[in-house]
Amino acid sequence: MKCPEVDWSSWVPTEVATLLFVVPGDGRVLLIDKKRGHGRGLINAPGGHLEPGESALECAVREVREELCIEVQDPREAGLLRFHFMDGMRMQGHVFKGTRYSGTPTETDEAAPLWFEISKIPYHRMWQDDPLWVPLMLHDIQFDGRFVFDGERMLWHDVKPIGTHES
Repeated sequence: MKCPEVDWSSWVPTEVATLLFVVPGDGRVLLIDKKRGHGRGLINAPGGHLEPGESALECAVREVREELCIEVQDPREAGLLRFHFMDGMRMQGHVFKGTRYSGTPTETDEAAPLWFEISKIPYHRMWQDDPLWVPLMLHDIQFDGRFVFDGERMLWHDVKPIGTHES
């Protein structure tokens, strides 16, 4: 697949966001049915945009707290995603994974919690790029992904374990 006219060597995000997957080690993953904002109506991990002065990790933990009312106790970096949208938006996404949390996942006005067996993740209800990198995250393989989208339609992708990207 040929990349549309995107110069990744000078690419700079217009937005920075996070995702935090809760994978407690029992064969399940905690996802959300997103109720508002970017990706509304899709299944995803909890996450959101950085606030001023906030690190990506702080944002990821805060967003899970706000969206699901739980505290992830051991988040760790899993990968980096860069999305170039044909409308001009350029989003950088920091992906984290945690295995331990406290509290009970609770529905909020932002998200409804959904537990899935890892073998039954509903990729058909998720962003088109998710099947390309979520399995890497689940297997603790750090990754770097670049994507071009037109709306919710993926036009191009390049996903590799970190350290193997060619510019």
